[in-house]
Amino acid sequence: MNIADKMKFETPNLTAENIEKLATLFPSVVVEGKVNIDLLRSMLGEGVFTDEAYEFTWVGKRAAIAEAGKPIRKTLRPCPEESKNWDTTENLYIEGDNLEVLKLLQESYLGKVKMIYIDPPYNTGNDFIYLDDFSKSLEEYEEESGLYDEVNNRLVKNAETNGRFHSDWCSMMYPRFVLARNLLSDDGVIFISIDENEIHNSRKMCDEILGVSNFIGCIANINNPKGRSDDKYIATAHEYLLVYAKNITTLTWYGFEPTEEITKRYNKIDAQGRKYREIDLRKTGENDLREDRPNLFYYFHYNEQTGDLYPTTEKNAPQGFISIFPQREDGKEGNWRWGLNTANKQISDLVAKFMPTRRVWGIMQKDYLEGRSLVKPTTSWTFKDVNSERGTEQFIDLGFDKRIFPKPKPLGTIERILRLSTSHSDIVLDFFSGSSTTAHAVMRLNAEDGGNRQFIMVQLPECADEKSDAYKAGYVNICEIGKERIRRAGDKIKAEAGLTAQNLDIGFRVLKLDETNMNDVYYAAGDYTQDMISMLQSNIKEDRTDMDLLFGCLLDWGLPLSLPHTHEKIDGFTVHTYNEGDLIACFEERITEKVVREIASRQPLRVVFRDSSFTSSPEKINVVEIFKLLAPNTTVRVI
Repeated sequence: MNIADKMKFETPNLTAENIEKLATLFPSVVVEGKVNIDLLRSMLGEGVFTDEAYEFTWVGKRAAIAEAGKPIRKTLRPCPEESKNWDTTENLYIEGDNLEVLKLLQESYLGKVKMIYIDPPYNTGNDFIYLDDFSKSLEEYEEESGLYDEVNNRLVKNAETNGRFHSDWCSMMYPRFVLARNLLSDDGVIFISIDENEIHNSRKMCDEILGVSNFIGCIANINNPKGRSDDKYIATAHEYLLVYAKNITTLTWYGFEPTEEITKRYNKIDAQGRKYREIDLRKTGENDLREDRPNLFYYFHYNEQTGDLYPTTEKNAPQGFISIFPQREDGKEGNWRWGLNTANKQISDLVAKFMPTRRVWGIMQKDYLEGRSLVKPTTSWTFKDVNSERGTEQFIDLGFDKRIFPKPKPLGTIERILRLSTSHSDIVLDFFSGSSTTAHAVMRLNAEDGGNRQFIMVQLPECADEKSDAYKAGYVNICEIGKERIRRAGDKIKAEAGLTAQNLDIGFRVLKLDETNMNDVYYAAGDYTQDMISMLQSNIKEDRTDMDLLFGCLLDWGLPLSLPHTHEKIDGFTVHTYNEGDLIACFEERITEKVVREIASRQPLRVVFRDSSFTSSPEKINVVEIFKLLAPNTTVRVI
């Protein structure tokens, strides 16, 4: 144990970590921290000298790839006063550039998010707002594109309207996809709403980052059945939902409950009152001939008088019985859907039936509604609840003016993907959260099935135009709309659910992206001025509270940000306890030995103090000895 161990307050350097992993596998390809790509390719059995290759690239791709791995010195500052049910909620609402927020969440939520949904800018030409867009002047773009050689000869024809437009969007999204993938659990899924402008580039980026083998499907979401009236030739009636797994071999996937259209087919009732329908046991479609699957061809012997029925390999039936075999419409011998053993085990679910139109006997299976498998989704969603008009209606239903936020996503779209991909206690992330439809959908589904899904909403606090209806209504930025929607939606859901939703979590903790809590002390000795020296009497910024420091430590230590915490006075000093001892912190100066001993006696997993809590080296040595004695397994750090 070393009391000099300090919190680093910097996001992981993912590039350096990846290089370290490569060095472990292939030591010879990494020299002085640099990777010899050609040597690595050779060691993987690939030819190095290739003139042509199928690849997906754009101007700025290298910078976009590098951006995902660059560390930052930022933090998330808690705002209890803007939150709802701060002490008890497990939901998060984070304000800030989602690229930097995703970097900050890398350790606390690595591999913990079951479902990610995003509705990013569609790149229609007027919705590109992120500052890390890598946008360039035409001259910069042409220089990087290699449109001119060293003697100013033009190499490739490239119009101003082609290339840069898509490059900027790809450069924005690529690092976000990389970081999002890291947060997904091994059985997790990401859903991406997108339209025709960038569907092709989204597919290529996700194939590259998530893997072609992890592609689940591309859903045509019919959100505007009448079609867009302003389209020139074909009225677009849909947008897309791209679906990728983190690891399709361990994917957890569900389905939809049967619709009324399906359930009404179950028009028979057995002696126990259970609804069922009859479906033919004979196999239809491909490989339905006897010679295709000989083991699925056998006979049933049936007695019309007694109702006795049993499967057998014997063709000839005993007296009083008839022999039934799978016969196709063309008279040829077919096969059954079940094998002989299954038919024997589930004979009570089978009945013999004469089919007048074909003038043959067949075997029907009783398919019960109770316990029926969930319905597999199709690639075309024509459901009424995914219609864009529903989203506006639901927004208005919460008391908002529809002009405050145009075209919010309908709850039906989000609820459907939640049903397909999540169970009761999963974490859901939306880092383009907009009006917070995803949070609304999570709470509503939790109220319906008793779940405890937790949401993490991330949104850039884009300022509202002073002339806009949103600004006039008091919403200075989009985050204020999103937070207010969660408040109203939660109250409405809980009121409508009544006693069944008493434990429903409708709160959220607000956290805001900001610069690091620590003063910048990384200067060369000769660069210090007298003002800097006075500033460095404390390495913590003056405007930072204990809560700011606590949540900075949670991020640095990789702890979830939604767990309960308390604070108390010990010997006159404030001590914070996070999740009953995952972390205990005291950020006061010159604390007493009594405080140190009390904290150590509780044997927390982690402890953090201010560096200035101890005035001398002997005091620090004494702290080390106290923890060695009372809490030898506790990790102690200082800030």
